[in-house]
Amino acid sequence: MLLIALDLLGIAVFAASGALAAVRARLDVFGVVVLGVTTALGGGIIRDLLLGIHPPSALRSWPYLLVPAATGLLVFWFHPQVARLRRAVLLADAVGLGLFVTSGTTTALTHHVPAYTACLIGVTTGIGGGALRDVLLREIPLVLRREIYAVAALAGAIVVALGQWLRLPAGPVALIGSALVVALRGLAMWRHWNAPVARGVES
Repeated sequence: MLLIALDLLGIAVFAASGALAAVRARLDVFGVVVLGVTTALGGGIIRDLLLGIHPPSALRSWPYLLVPAATGLLVFWFHPQVARLRRAVLLADAVGLGLFVTSGTTTALTHHVPAYTACLIGVTTGIGGGALRDVLLREIPLVLRREIYAVAALAGAIVVALGQWLRLPAGPVALIGSALVVALRGLAMWRHWNAPVARGVES
């Protein structure tokens, strides 16, 4: 029950970030809800498709559709108040990233894929929805820009894979992996860390 609650919390946070981006792009209410749902569920659906889970888990349980849709509507109506909580939303996004990465990696490992494949699927679970959001808004996906995002996700996925290899308890390992993702993402935002870009290229 706790895992489901945490999963839905992560979905709500990602839906809020997608809906806020849609509001800033001046989409209508339908567009705001669609972008919120896409951001929240996109990574998990990609994960399930890669693992051959049909239909995807998010489409088999109504709360997984209701929560992001309701979140999108709330953001549409109360976006000024939500926008003022920018730092809190960014921190919550980091928490959602950590939860999605570790759950995605764990799910992949339970389907007996190689560890490196599980890590890639875990990262995809965490960043997939945001990448779809940016593509729909005709922007370069955040994970391909300078911010430390995918690197933090990969670190959390590696922790989960190592934990299984060492036969450590899955629950505590997932919490440690999630905490590492949140810590790295939080430090990157606080210290303004960026991945290096090529020099000498005219903008």
